[in-house]
Amino acid sequence: MDNDATALITVEEVCETLMIGKNAAYRLLAEGKIKGFRVGRIWKIPRISLNRYIQEQCGMV
Repeated sequence: MDNDATALITVEEVCETLMIGKNAAYRLLAEGKIKGFRVGRIWKIPRISLNRYIQEQCGMV
């Protein structure tokens, strides 16, 4: 069940993958550039959403 379509990652994992700080990651989420949702105060990001963002930035989509 942990394939790209169902895997959820945290803001910290987004930061590690993109090599950015938390403020930048939260800004991408707030602007809707990376799709995610909140459970209480915790952001959950579908891994596929992060992959899509990377592909868009590379001009692959």
